[in-house]
Parts: sequence; structure tokens; C-alpha cells
Amino acid sequence: MKQRRFFVAAVVVLLLAAAGWWRFGRGVPVASVAATRGTAVEIVYATGGVEPVRWAKVASVIRDRIVEICDCEGKAVVKGDVLVRLDDREVQAQMKELKAREEFAKREMSRVSDLVTRGSATTQAYERASMDLQQIQGLISVQIEKIGDYIIVAPMDGVVLRRDGETGEIAEAGQILFRVGVPKPLQVVAEVNEEDIPRVALGHVVLFRTDAFPDRRLEGKVREITPMGDVNAKTYRIKVALPDDTPLKPGMSVEANIVTREKPNALLIPADALQGNAVFVLDGAHARKRDVTVGIRGTRVVEVLSGLADGEQVASPAATELKDGARVRIAPP
Repeated sequence: MKQRRFFVAAVVVLLLAAAGWWRFGRGVPVASVAATRGTAVEIVYATGGVEPVRWAKVASVIRDRIVEICDCEGKAVVKGDVLVRLDDREVQAQMKELKAREEFAKREMSRVSDLVTRGSATTQAYERASMDLQQIQGLISVQIEKIGDYIIVAPMDGVVLRRDGETGEIAEAGQILFRVGVPKPLQVVAEVNEEDIPRVALGHVVLFRTDAFPDRRLEGKVREITPMGDVNAKTYRIKVALPDDTPLKPGMSVEANIVTREKPNALLIPADALQGNAVFVLDGAHARKRDVTVGIRGTRVVEVLSGLADGEQVASPAATELKDGARVRIAPP
């Protein structure tokens, strides 16, 4: 009976030992990546939207009902073409009243002028009649300007890029009803964090990413940097010129990677291979921690200035449980 218990205990010990070896003896699984030569790129990230270089928002300055709106989305318009008419019946009625008062004031002034000529009225009466006429004519000038607000016209030659409004709707003051612009050239207007803007300069190449064209290289060049940033958002606006053959369309959102520095023939490793300022160099079945000097830091790769040689294998990513001299095993790719 004792022999049987001894045998069972021995089997358990062996199993535990085997499990321990399987867990720890084989080493921590890591992926191996070789340090290689390539171009190190430093970028500044921003987000923005595509819009024409020359375009304008067309908004109503008053609140009233739309009685007529042009069916011209996507069509060419000329500066001054009528885009929207608002319900102006009330202001037109007021104009008729003012015109009637003007006619009465003119007749009254003519009558007083005749009386003054015959000596039957004073010059003060004439001046009062003249002042009444001028006051009414001033009100008419103001009313003409007011009536003009009920007709919204194209502010420039171009194409109606977008229409927002329908007949019968109430146009609110400040509501944008049309966007009119020249389809080409296009630009990207992006926002850059204030801590990154010192690294951005005119002429820098910008690479774009958008879900609309996931596999296509899209680029432009910084052509304008706003001199003053947004204090609340802590960003600076930049404008990036796009080539005429760009597939991007007005209104698309993009992620912008501004290339602020490039260095060819740099020694590169994946960014996730770094643990602080050190990497784990794979030496056979062990990982040796080694300090390195890092240069340009990209989003995916970083430049190593010293501490690593071409072709040396490093653990990528550098697992948090890795220690200097730890036993490792190379995981299959």
C-alpha cells in the first residue's frame, strides 16, 4: 500500500515538474525582429477636412419662410444669380405705405412752396415740409435695404457645392443655405496641437489617410499656417494644398501626417521594441537588456543612433515580464 502511495506521489511530482518546465523552462514566448536600414520619418499628427481654396457660405440674415429656392446643386452659377427668395409680402406692404407717404409729402412740399412764393406761408413751413419729405425718403432707403435681404444671391462665380433648404421651410438668421465655390484647386484645413506647431513649416509634405481611399497614397504640401491659435482648443490651423488630380472630394474628413523630418539609411526597429530607452537583444535562448540611444521617433518605427548593430534581433513587442537574461523562445510569426 505504501509503495502505491509513493508511486502516485512520484507521478504527481513528475507531472508538476513537467508543467513547470513547460511553463517556465521553455522560456517566455517573444517575436523576433531584425534591426534594418531604412528612412526614419518624424511626423506631426493632425485631423482636418477637404474644402475648395475659393468658396463661400451663403446664409440668410433674417428669419422668414422660403418661397423659392433654386434647384442648382452641382450646377454653375454666376455672381448675382438668385438662389433663394424669402416671403417679403409684409416688407413690400410697408414699402407701399412709405411710397404713399412720400407722394403726399411731395405734394405738401409743392403746395407750401407755392404759398411761400405768394407770401402766404413762411420759410419755416417750407423747411418743415422739406424735412418731412427727407425723413420719409430716408425710411424708404432703409426699407429698400431690408427688402434686399429677402433675396439671397450667389456671392461669386462657381458651382453650388451643397444646398440645405427647401421651399416652405423657415430660414433662420445665420442659417447656411448654400455653399458655393470653385471645385479646383482643393485644400485640407487641419488643426495641429500647439505643442507640435513649432515643428511644422511651409512646404512640408503631408500624407493623408481616409476610409474612402484606404490603399491609395494621398499627399499635399503645407501652404499656410495661421499666425494665431485657438486658446480654448489649444490648436493652430494649417492649410495644405492638394494636387489637381487628387481623388479627395470637398467635405471629406482626413487624418494628416505632416512629415517634419526625414533621414535616409537610418537603423530602424519597431517602436514597440523599446522599453524605456532599452531593448531586449535576443542571444540564442536568452534576452539581454541593452540601453540604446534613440533618434527620430515615428509612429511605427524608431531610429537607433547607438547601442545596436545592423541585423541584430530584438524582441518586438518587448513583453513587460521580460528581464535581463530571461530565457525566451521565439514564437512563430
